[in-house]
Amino acid sequence: MFPKWRNAPRDATMRRMRLKSGTARGYRDPPGTSGLLALERNVTEDSNALDDRRKRLRFRAWHRGTREMDLVLGRFVDANVAALSDEEIDTLEALMEVPDPELYLWIAGTADVPSNYDTAVFRKVVDFHRNGPQ
Repeated sequence: MFPKWRNAPRDATMRRMRLKSGTARGYRDPPGTSGLLALERNVTEDSNALDDRRKRLRFRAWHRGTREMDLVLGRFVDANVAALSDEEIDTLEALMEVPDPELYLWIAGTADVPSNYDTAVFRKVVDFHRNGPQ
């Protein structure tokens, strides 16, 4: 097999790592939490107070298929889902059935919005996208 001296540099490195971390097994201390983890905790705590329909709506908003629409609709739903009425949720669910490319063009203002989708909820989404949370 291989001579023992080939493992010597690796063994020395492992010993140095153990001494730096101060643990007997050589494992490093876990990294600190990031801002995203803290945000994720707030979102999950908020979602516990929501009913199942609003939880499904939040999931669908963040899992559209294109990252651009995930960000547009996901951020809007996170900020407003608790305040939406059942009729507004119906309208938003119908709006989410539209394919991503068409919906993105409507929100960006580069294509005309059909009258059946030009609703108060759609205008709220567009305002949120352009101006941010109010």
